[in-house]
Amino acid sequence: MLVILASVPILFTIVMMVGLNWPAKRVMPLAWLIAVVLAFGVWGMNAQWIAGSTVAGALSALNILIIVFGAILLMNTLKNSGAIAQINKTFYGISPDPRIQAIIVAFLFVGFVEGAAGFGTPAALAGPLLVTLGFPPLAAVVLALIGDSLPVSFGAVGTPILGGVAPVLRSDDLIAQLAGQGLTFEQFLQDVGVWSAIPHAVAGTLLPLGIVMVLTRLFGKTKSFKPAFEVAPFAIFAGLAFTVPYLLLAIFVGPELPSLLGSLIAMAIVVPAAKAGFLTPKKTWEFADRKTWEAGWIGNADLSVKPIETKSEKEMSAFLAWLPYLLVALLLVVTRIGQLGIKPLVTAPAVTFAVRNILGTTLGYSLQPLYLPGIVPFTLVALITIPLHKMTAPAVKETWGRSLKQMVPATIALVFAVAMVNVMRFSGNNSTGNLDMLRVLSEAAAGVFSSIWVMVAPFVGVLGAFMTGSNTVSNVLFSSFQFQVAESAGLSRTIILGLQVVGGAIGNMVCVHNVVAASTVVGVLGSEGRIIRTNLIPMVVYSLLAGLVAVVGLALLPGLF
Repeated sequence: MLVILASVPILFTIVMMVGLNWPAKRVMPLAWLIAVVLAFGVWGMNAQWIAGSTVAGALSALNILIIVFGAILLMNTLKNSGAIAQINKTFYGISPDPRIQAIIVAFLFVGFVEGAAGFGTPAALAGPLLVTLGFPPLAAVVLALIGDSLPVSFGAVGTPILGGVAPVLRSDDLIAQLAGQGLTFEQFLQDVGVWSAIPHAVAGTLLPLGIVMVLTRLFGKTKSFKPAFEVAPFAIFAGLAFTVPYLLLAIFVGPELPSLLGSLIAMAIVVPAAKAGFLTPKKTWEFADRKTWEAGWIGNADLSVKPIETKSEKEMSAFLAWLPYLLVALLLVVTRIGQLGIKPLVTAPAVTFAVRNILGTTLGYSLQPLYLPGIVPFTLVALITIPLHKMTAPAVKETWGRSLKQMVPATIALVFAVAMVNVMRFSGNNSTGNLDMLRVLSEAAAGVFSSIWVMVAPFVGVLGAFMTGSNTVSNVLFSSFQFQVAESAGLSRTIILGLQVVGGAIGNMVCVHNVVAASTVVGVLGSEGRIIRTNLIPMVVYSLLAGLVAVVGLALLPGLF
């Protein structure tokens, strides 16, 4: 009975958003209320812990909202300065074919931003960029979210493993076990990274083709896969250009750089190849006339890219238009790689705002303004862009006003989504002795699926990301559980943990947080259910491929820890 009750908030969210197409801003407050009623009435969680969990969740949502606002602000700034119109020409100069543009932006550009920043940033940046290239806003969100899967396991310079798996599993007992196998804890983490990278490398090589298949089947004139197969050689080439260095970096360097450097290497290979017409179709594929687009493809998006009272776009060079993005990339790299000496400065206690023991609980909250991507680099670069692009006062006023207005519905959805997860996660603080709701669900799943756990493990990671919006938090929630299931089932703990990390990355395609964030930025908020339904198929296919790769790995390496 507890299992059924614990699943109610999740099932309600799925049914209302995916089945009935309710917007997240309506669903999440109700889902939070259901979790609260269950936590109080069934789990015996006291009012203090319910309130503390809710407040801690709302504060955590603030960090996500700052990232979303920064992404919106930067995009609106570039749009109103005339930079986007020029950037549009740059991508069109690489290839006028939307299929090639989708691969470069939704796969490679997303991979770079994810490797550097993570936390929902890539889709929030790539989605609007695709819109400016002429993609329907709904298509832009769907494709950017699908592309933001392969790089996520090593996103934000390895945070899902170093900040998600490591702190949960590090213990004297495990270190002793590893020592008996001739391993250090750091080597074990790197091995987990390798077994995240291997399934990703196999499935991720096909990901660009999958992106194009979704594009042509759902948003093309003929609603057919045929135009996607025409670009298959180039798509697989682009996939290999990313996944080969990605895998080698995971094996020989560690979890910090596979996504960041893998995507950069791929762009250095793929962009010149696209310009030269290497493996690209001779005939350009095009969208149908905008007048024929479904209303749901557009939402409330403003599809114009005309600058407001600024210099003529002819006066802005391609370099000047791209310079804000180059500054974003530079700031992300120098603040994320610890060896450069900047990261310790921007994450120091002196520049960290922290709250302890929220409402008398053990919960806390911290904000690192100089490390949060929404502030540095997004908002900072947006401010620098004003004089850089010689924006006028009316253009600046319109930019900030529109950006703040776009944040209202996203704020409601995200605050209650994170609050709901927190109530479920900390419902173990109760008078009944019951495990928390998430642990109840996890143990029930293990009991039913232990014999086929290698195929189920990725979906546990997906579930964690769907609920929390983060591969890192999914790993925090389920790494220990996955380790225990693998141990009791006699499976390699390294491979199963790798699948947890992979699943948490795949979950980015459908997680509520990222869907809301990306939808907000491009103006199709309210279409979250449709987006999640669309991305369920590539999510399931990717997860099953990852599981099959792990089956082969377990057969070939039966003694792997």
